[in-house]
Amino acid sequence: MARHNREARGVDQRGDLWIIDYQPDWLSRVKISRQLARGRRRSRLTIFRNPARQAQAKPGKVVRTRIVAADGSAEFTVALEDRKNIVESIIVVTRRGARKKERVEFVLQGRLPPPR
Repeated sequence: MARHNREARGVDQRGDLWIIDYQPDWLSRVKISRQLARGRRRSRLTIFRNPARQAQAKPGKVVRTRIVAADGSAEFTVALEDRKNIVESIIVVTRRGARKKERVEFVLQGRLPPPR
């Protein structure tokens, strides 16, 4: 039986705080990719890693992950129906900042090892 979502927090390359509401038996980590302050290159950083080494139960039929910027500037929810357990990751690309010019990419990696 699927368990209730958990909440975690992570800080990105620029020191922005993100709140992650996640399914504990599906999500293994969240990475964020964004332009560095000087704008010369992009950086990818893991902002969340599931403390569980393996799932305690099978994920539910629908898996939801919600990511919110603590300052309120961004918020989205991903709901995934994966009946055959074949999805390994989801990429979400957002626009943030002044006039929404900054491209911010989130990679949600799933597929924790199954319960024993």
